[in-house]
Amino acid sequence: MPTVTVRFFAGHRDIVGTSELRLTVEPDTTVGMLWERLTETYPRLQHYTGRVMLAVNQEYSNASTVLHDGDEVAYIPPVSGGTNFDPFLVTEQPLDPAPLVAWAQTADDGAMVTFAGIVRNNFGGRATARLSYEAYTGMAAPVLRQLAEEAQVRWEIGRVAVHHRIGVLEIGETAVLVVVAAPHRHAAFEAAEYIMDRIKEIAPIWKQEHWADGAKEWRE
Repeated sequence: MPTVTVRFFAGHRDIVGTSELRLTVEPDTTVGMLWERLTETYPRLQHYTGRVMLAVNQEYSNASTVLHDGDEVAYIPPVSGGTNFDPFLVTEQPLDPAPLVAWAQTADDGAMVTFAGIVRNNFGGRATARLSYEAYTGMAAPVLRQLAEEAQVRWEIGRVAVHHRIGVLEIGETAVLVVVAAPHRHAAFEAAEYIMDRIKEIAPIWKQEHWADGAKEWRE
């Protein structure tokens, strides 16, 4: 049967009493299933359920990833320098879907939809050099949360995460990420589309086109 190495850090290491365990798992065991096994053995880990990011072989993963012999698994606790992972974020930092997916997926989910809005080089047939985004940040993040809650009422879905970029973005950069987990794909697709449409309708986030000819224009 497969044998994997599990790495522990910070508060997890204190609970388990070691920084590393080698465990034999059943074939087809997933990252999520192994976490459930660990919480049964070390009940204090249960406090972190839903707040850990998952990694396999030093790359972010998700709960449904099947483990193989020799894999290295890490359940990453909330990092220093901030609060727990924030699923609804407006930021000037580049966006990465992996932490959102790792946070959103649970063992109950059979579908995961990730939508990324990318800066393209044209709009309406006119060449674009770059975009800039401005937000009423104190209000924008709560609105993103509100839209996720609206979607959770309308569809049978699980966790939702939405991150939106502000500042100057170059062609090819990601402006927005919407991640929806659900038991079934149709609900996940529909909810993700709904959330993205509603962001454009009511989120206090504004986009300015920087045209290739040097002109600028706020898109309203």
